[in-house]
Amino acid sequence: MAKGMGMKKYRVTLTDEERMFLKGLVSSGKTAARKITHARILLLTDENSEAGNYTDESIVKALQVGVVTVSRIRQRFVEQGLESALNRQVQKNRKQKKLDGEAEAFLMATACSAAPEGRKSWTLKLLADRLVEYEIVDSISTESVRKALKKMNLNLG
Repeated sequence: MAKGMGMKKYRVTLTDEERMFLKGLVSSGKTAARKITHARILLLTDENSEAGNYTDESIVKALQVGVVTVSRIRQRFVEQGLESALNRQVQKNRKQKKLDGEAEAFLMATACSAAPEGRKSWTLKLLADRLVEYEIVDSISTESVRKALKKMNLNLG
């Protein structure tokens, strides 16, 4: 929240159990740094605690995080609960990879094999067509084939 904005839209009020859990998480130090930082943010924004109820600006300075991070953690706690506020959000719009490990192995074996008859070498288009022909994938772009080959440090040229 920016200075002078008045009431906070998302007010964090932890239960005693939540507070104890978060303090344990922070003091153990055996958790991912991001999760510990999120726990600290929740403890510092807790309106039920003398140690909490810091302003977002003071939390930003104390923990060296962005003001958006503080407000996002506060919002996720209020709307979705403690687990959501502590853990990384699952990306919803992420596309599924076209090639799994087996498909990549097939691609690599094909690219390393002798080129088709009448051809000097494999092209991205020929490899993409071979993946479809052998029903490894329904369809695939030459760019996806290029990225997979690059990931495997395989160069056609």
